[in-house]
Amino acid sequence: MKNTRKVRKPVSAEVIARLADQGQDVSRFFTNTGHMMGPIQRVNVDLASGMLEELDRAAKELNISRQAVIKTLIRQALDQQYLARGGRTSSKRRQNSS
Repeated sequence: MKNTRKVRKPVSAEVIARLADQGQDVSRFFTNTGHMMGPIQRVNVDLASGMLEELDRAAKELNISRQAVIKTLIRQALDQQYLARGGRTSSKRRQNSS
């Protein structure tokens, strides 16, 4: 007889929350391979209309949001600045930027 493993369907966050509310151990659902995100702060930035149009074009070409383009470009610029100063990008800096 062939040994086959049953493929388990992913468990939704709602199901995990319900189990936790019932006092059941839910640690088996977590791998501890992720990292904690810091709090997100909203900022306002004034941009010239030409720059905004460029960002919108880039977002459309990449099929991502304008916000994602801005975050990506800022992350790249900060990494370049850090590397230019002779450092390496640390894992802590990367995880705080996501």
